Amino acid sequence: MGLENELNLSGPDGIPRMLNAEVLERIASGDFQTELGQCNLEVNIVPHPMHGRVFDQLSEELRTCLSYADRKAGEVSAGIVIIGILPTLAAHDLVSANLSRGDRYRLLNDEMLAARGEDFTIDIAGVERLTCTSASIAPEAACTSVQLHLQVTPSKFADVWNAAQAIAAAQLAVGANAPFLFGRELWREFGRELWRESRPPLFAQSTDTRPPELIEQGVRPRTWFGER
Repeated sequence: MGLENELNLSGPDGIPRMLNAEVLERIASGDFQTELGQCNLEVNIVPHPMHGRVFDQLSEELRTCLSYADRKAGEVSAGIVIIGILPTLAAHDLVSANLSRGDRYRLLNDEMLAARGEDFTIDIAGVERLTCTSASIAPEAACTSVQLHLQVTPSKFADVWNAAQAIAAAQLAVGANAPFLFGRELWREFGRELWRESRPPLFAQSTDTRPPELIEQGVRPRTWFGER
């Protein structure tokens, strides 16, 4: 089992910092990588066999990595924040100019935008309602998570997959920590209050390459969380 944790970079004031290249240069470890936005980092923990005190081992290694990364980020007046959506992210932070450097992210953005043929639409109705458009897939960078990667044999795959689906709703409810999205200009501490866990609709909508006519026809999206 391996573990991957996506992170946010912010300043002492909580405002996102687009500094992942600078922070990675200081960390100088292959365990850390870029993610979609320049305000994101990703740390990957070496896989462990699933026995004994594996969760304690993963936890200890993760804490060590995060403490080290936070110290290095401090050298450029930034810090590591672990949260589903950084509530101070504003719409102007999540634009194509703030995608991580490198051909991978530019190509992904260009191909998905070409497939859609128009701006991406985000429309989430919660306690408040957020409706906006984006000329890039950058809003997906707001969605950060911790992921456990399991390696199983083909004969066990169906059972493990079904078990993962069965507990997904409970895991999401327990881990919900993303109620705010797109900080207000005059009140940057909080954005619009949406769902208690706003990542699923944001992720799905910010990567939906289907134009409206294909949505109306019921064509499944590129990123799909299933039915019912």
